[in-house]
Amino acid sequence: MGDQVKELLNWARQRKILAGIFVSFTLVVGILIGSIVSGRVSATKGFGFAGTTATPLTVPDPIPATNTFAGIVNKVEPAVVNIATTQVLEKKQSRKRRSQPYDQDDPMQDFFDRFFDGRPDGPPQADRSLGSGVIVDKRGYILTNNHVVEQATKIQVQLAGETTRYTAKVVGVDEETDLAVIKIDANKELPVAKLGNSDGVQVGDWVLAIGSPFGLQATVTAGIISAKDRAGIGQQFQRFLQTDAAINPGNSGGPLVDLSGQVIGINTAIITSNRGYEGVGFALPSTMAIKVYDQIIKQGRVTRGSIGVSFQEEISTNPITLKSLGTPYGIVIETVQPGSPAEKAGLKGGDVITSVNGHPVKTGNDLVNPILDTPIGNKIKLTYKRDRVQKEATPTVEDKTRVFPNTVGRMSDQPGEVAPSEFGLHVEEMTPERGRRVGVEAQKGVIVTEVEPASFAEDLLFLRGDVITEINRTPINSVADYRKAVSNLKAGDDIVFKVLRRQDTDRMATVYLSGKVPSDTQQ
Repeated sequence: MGDQVKELLNWARQRKILAGIFVSFTLVVGILIGSIVSGRVSATKGFGFAGTTATPLTVPDPIPATNTFAGIVNKVEPAVVNIATTQVLEKKQSRKRRSQPYDQDDPMQDFFDRFFDGRPDGPPQADRSLGSGVIVDKRGYILTNNHVVEQATKIQVQLAGETTRYTAKVVGVDEETDLAVIKIDANKELPVAKLGNSDGVQVGDWVLAIGSPFGLQATVTAGIISAKDRAGIGQQFQRFLQTDAAINPGNSGGPLVDLSGQVIGINTAIITSNRGYEGVGFALPSTMAIKVYDQIIKQGRVTRGSIGVSFQEEISTNPITLKSLGTPYGIVIETVQPGSPAEKAGLKGGDVITSVNGHPVKTGNDLVNPILDTPIGNKIKLTYKRDRVQKEATPTVEDKTRVFPNTVGRMSDQPGEVAPSEFGLHVEEMTPERGRRVGVEAQKGVIVTEVEPASFAEDLLFLRGDVITEINRTPINSVADYRKAVSNLKAGDDIVFKVLRRQDTDRMATVYLSGKVPSDTQQ
């Protein structure tokens, strides 16, 4: 009995102790949880008060831009102008007189066009065009394209950031480079752009085009120089910088700028199938623009030296042609103008000019540029080859407009009976009658009566009416001679045709057409 009582008392004590421990543990956990929850609530409430210690955000002061393009634009753009021209056209004359400037739509003008259509007594029409220009003299002299201002009865210039339109006058133009100089009187000094040296430009250099495409003044586009010395796009003296910077109608006459902020070209032309930008634009190099500008402001026109010879660079620099003529390089003369300095000095068509003033001639520029740079009345020293024999001549440089007066266009090619062909060429005997028709009455040879499309002859640039006088330096006096000369040729052989080609009513050119005999030629 006594032992049972003791066990009950011990069990009661242990239970009391365990209950105390549990209560104490529960109290501690509750205190901890309460502290955490209280802290979270306090933090949450703290963000909602305006009087906290958090620092408010503010808009910072602007930091000057470090973008290279932006700096260039800020430097050049003030000197770029918008040019608006008006030409009064007679009734029925096309309003689309130029392809480059942008002709804005005018609903009222369209109404009058429709209303007076077909009426002989209709009023004259106004053709309006837009272009660009760049100020190169603080007194208001502006460089632009000739096609922007040609035949304009009114020229108005708007400066960057202004609404005033200033009436401009033409100081002078140069049709051969499509450049023009105009002037405005703004009664204040104007911002100018500096023209740089385009000779140092490299393919791949970044450039900016600035102008008024589609009348959108002060538009800037970026790109690179895609090619240099690009010929065959325009006139003889137009050798362009090609760029993929966006150039559109209205950009004409505006500057092409390098990363130093200098103008290295005047935007002039584009190649496009839809009248807009397709990635192929052309700018006249600044070195040429400077020469043209200086002559215009000094004498009102551009004077160019000439000795009176003509050539086709693509044909005359063919290595097969040059090899057959006994020289590794040179320019083959096609024609010599009658009465010209070249004729007086003894030069003839077919001669190969190999040096000018001791400098080798490997391209058309090597021949043309020294002559252009020689003052009128001075002599130049030419080295040339004729029949593989080296000779010299010292013609006097004359004004090109005197050496090459206006001439009538080239005669159309004469038709003839078609004979079996070699190389895609159809030839006939040179009878006296046919000789009279093409202007070479006493000339021996065979006449080309047809050039087949996509043939070897077309690749060589043959034309109907050409007279073949030699093949690989062998004289050709008849169709039999022609067939004999070509019958022994094998695929891959060099072949050089000496050809007489009419240039106009009284001039024949000596042309060398050459290539390698193709493997698929039928003899």
